[in-house]
Amino acid sequence: MSKASSIKKTHSSQISLFDSMEKESFRNERIFVSADRQNETCTSNIKVVSLFSGAGGLDLGLVHAGCEVIWANDIDKDAAATYNRNIGNHIICADIKDIANSDIPLADVIVGGFPCQGFSQANLLRTVDDERNQLYKFFLGAIVDKQPKIFIAENVRGILSLDGGRAINRIVEDFENAGYIVTVTLVNLADYGVPQTRQRVFIIGQRKDINDKMLFSFPRRTHGRNGVPQSWITIREALNEYPDPDKPNSYMNHVYSSYKVEFRDFTGHRATDPDKPSPTILARGNGKGGVCAIPHYNGNRRLTIRESAAIQTFPDNFEFLGQMNSCYRQIGNAVPVRFAKLLGQELVRLEREIL
Repeated sequence: MSKASSIKKTHSSQISLFDSMEKESFRNERIFVSADRQNETCTSNIKVVSLFSGAGGLDLGLVHAGCEVIWANDIDKDAAATYNRNIGNHIICADIKDIANSDIPLADVIVGGFPCQGFSQANLLRTVDDERNQLYKFFLGAIVDKQPKIFIAENVRGILSLDGGRAINRIVEDFENAGYIVTVTLVNLADYGVPQTRQRVFIIGQRKDINDKMLFSFPRRTHGRNGVPQSWITIREALNEYPDPDKPNSYMNHVYSSYKVEFRDFTGHRATDPDKPSPTILARGNGKGGVCAIPHYNGNRRLTIRESAAIQTFPDNFEFLGQMNSCYRQIGNAVPVRFAKLLGQELVRLEREIL
């Protein structure tokens, strides 16, 4: 065997071993990372306010990184109940339009995934005048009034092309005028150890008086389609340890929609490849008011609520409350916990080293 072949074989073996260790880490994280009430997990002095919190995927990741979420808000009763059950009772269930800025506490960081349905590329009628697209202004108002050191906003890819790109330019200009250096980053979350091809936009702002350069370093990719730094996690790898939901088991929320699996070339109805990351976990309807859960790769049924949550990297002991459609929607609207933790780890680094 040539030296070059030996090196190539050794390198390949190292990648394979690294992938194996990473996948074992993913399984352990899914099973054992607790959704503890955050007063048991806070290890930094970072105070966070969360707007449009939903069930709390973003917040849970920040808590697992050591941040403390001191106040949260969402209009959805089921999502707020889920948040309260799993994360903390600091969530206020109310329409943000009815909350005065004076009722929102000061914080080091404000985060929020302002409603994105109007921006979604799946919404063929999207316009800049869609009322849902105006809700970012309430997020902006909180930033202007509270002046956090950092803010993080999450949205769908469609926000970049809305109104020919002029909408995102106006949003960035608004935040710059509020006193922030702003970056806009489009990511595929499969590149960060999430077993799902999910493209999302993260708008991050840092107050200009902190530094004239952006100090927040966006997380580096940990995975890639080509196996570098390591292979994407497939849906089979993420779900293969879950039992048959039609048989007795101890998993909470391990039930699935009876919505018939009929394969056609349409979002939510395409066959799922077990050797690729899951398609995007959806929060939108099936045309009849329900949420269209992704088909399981066995082709016989749709993903259970628990399986959908695992794809979004929620721990297994995170319980979703509400009717089935509501639970699916809460999961589809969430930021994957694993990626949110990476964002939180960077906030903790900044606090310890710079802020």
